[in-house]
Amino acid sequence: MPIKRPLKEANYKPEQVDRLNRAFCVDPRPPRPARSNDPICEIVARKIIEINAAGWHEPEEIAELAAAQLG
Repeated sequence: MPIKRPLKEANYKPEQVDRLNRAFCVDPRPPRPARSNDPICEIVARKIIEINAAGWHEPEEIAELAAAQLG
């Protein structure tokens, strides 16, 4: 999954990784293939991590904020 690469750069507990993966998988837009080298997926993953670091911890809220901030 594309979010794994940015997560390797920090020390997250397994439950944090699970939460961020769930946030990454919640997407209000139509599905598109996720490739590990897709730059759009990388941007979304980094935004999700950024929102989590700002104090948001519910996957659905993180996903909604990421979608709103990225447009």
